[in-house]
Amino acid sequence: MVEAFNSGSLDFGGMSEIPPVFAAASTMQSFRQVAVNHGDVNNQAVLVPAGSQIRDLAGLKGKQVGYVRATTSQYFLIRMLGAVGLKWSDIEPVAMSVSDGAAAFSRGSLDAWAIYGFPIQRALATEGARVLRTALGFLSGNYVVCASEQALADAEKSRQIEVYLQLLRKGYDWAAQNRDRWTAIIANEIGVPAEYVRDQFQHQSATYELRPVTAAAVRSQQEVADVFTDTGLIPRHVDVRPLWTDRFNSIIAQEA
Repeated sequence: MVEAFNSGSLDFGGMSEIPPVFAAASTMQSFRQVAVNHGDVNNQAVLVPAGSQIRDLAGLKGKQVGYVRATTSQYFLIRMLGAVGLKWSDIEPVAMSVSDGAAAFSRGSLDAWAIYGFPIQRALATEGARVLRTALGFLSGNYVVCASEQALADAEKSRQIEVYLQLLRKGYDWAAQNRDRWTAIIANEIGVPAEYVRDQFQHQSATYELRPVTAAAVRSQQEVADVFTDTGLIPRHVDVRPLWTDRFNSIIAQEA
């Protein structure tokens, strides 16, 4: 998504706090973060295979652990390791796409897998996998809403963004009040069993809501950036503040 923004082929989109941190460390940032989707972090976890002898995070030392580079899974894995006195170099991290990680985990090529979304439910239901730890306490729950600088400079596109943010806020309210209907919609649209969606909802740490840009949101992302810098995965300190704009805060705050 960051690459799409930078190539001028995307006007609007959402992602976690992590990819923009790497963009901030580069020479090109062609988008701004205009709002925050705050929501669930229990849909992100470290899984271990059925029969694994790993019982806690300290047991990851020396193990092959799959993750998705420059995403929440890499970030919460770093934080989890640090919580038990381990460093990134204390494991054998294996960067792979979600699909490649799922295949590797299924055939027993990974000792653990840091992953997000419905692959968790699939692995639990079909492979007997076990959740070693969810990302609760390690992720903020903030997922950023972004718009390209070109779109923000265009009056009509900016108006469309305002309308969409209002609809998104109302949509989250509706979804929270119509859980069964929302479950069926998600299952149908993305092609996963409804029981996977129900399981994820039952274990949610929070329902989703649209929030304005605040100093706390900026601080949260700066903490993320500092973790990647301290780990040596970003070569220098970065300041995430220039990535944010609060120009839509009044729209987000309006009553539904």
